[in-house]
Amino acid sequence: MLEKQGAKIDKVLDFAIDDSILEERITGRWIHPSSGRSYHTKFAPPKVAGLDDVTGEPLIQRKDDTAEVLKSRLDAFHRQTEPVIDYYAKKGVLAQLHAEKPPKEVTAEVLKVLS
Repeated sequence: MLEKQGAKIDKVLDFAIDDSILEERITGRWIHPSSGRSYHTKFAPPKVAGLDDVTGEPLIQRKDDTAEVLKSRLDAFHRQTEPVIDYYAKKGVLAQLHAEKPPKEVTAEVLKVLS
């Protein structure tokens, strides 16, 4: 498809992160449904567990933020995406980035790889 448009892939970014870190990040997310305010049990907890800081209303966890759903999604990722990563690695265009780092550091890595 890209060849037909005269384009080619010259860099593929692989945001690599251990599954256990993803589980901690994703399963710890909670939101206040009416405002969209988000919290995290470890990284940005509410003042009172399970309650929104502003309204005191209960927080919810999205249905796809559970360990069971994440495991299913990760299984599919490893089965379907890892062969694609290997393909681009063999072509010499893959840049593996350490996605467990803080956002500013990941952004710096991205800019470095793309410059």
